[in-house]
Amino acid sequence: MTEMKKVKLSDIYELRHISIETFKDTFGDDNSQQDLEEMFENNYGINQLKKEISDDKTDFEFIYVDNELAGYLKINIDDAQSEDMGSDYLEIERIYIRKNFKRRGLGSQFMSYAINAAKEANKRYIWLGVWENNINAISFYQVKGFTPFSEHIFVVGSDKQRDILMKKPI
Repeated sequence: MTEMKKVKLSDIYELRHISIETFKDTFGDDNSQQDLEEMFENNYGINQLKKEISDDKTDFEFIYVDNELAGYLKINIDDAQSEDMGSDYLEIERIYIRKNFKRRGLGSQFMSYAINAAKEANKRYIWLGVWENNINAISFYQVKGFTPFSEHIFVVGSDKQRDILMKKPI
């Protein structure tokens, strides 16, 4: 049985832990330990996560499978977006699933949640950035109806990496 739960400030250490774990599992082999540690401190530091959780334009959701934390979602609207896309867009900034829970439809559940959130907020598009070498994620997003429209740089420590920006009309 799966269940989603809104992340609260009291969940901050759990959010930090799963953020680091899932990022390292997904991208650890492609980045130096030093770059990863710098990125974790900047992006997943307690003060940064507190700021993001407290922002009413950002929504973090945990997903549980049989009461075990399996992954999380982060979505942003308006000025909380990582790029200035304007008021017609909702950003999916993070969909991360723990290794043991992949290929169980949890990403699709997160996608449905994000689409519903976009509709409720009267957005016209959903967008996201995906690392150009993350072929599995790109394929997943294409199946969900996303198409490339631009690119941006995502920095991991000192390493500047190219993300493909993809969007989907609602």
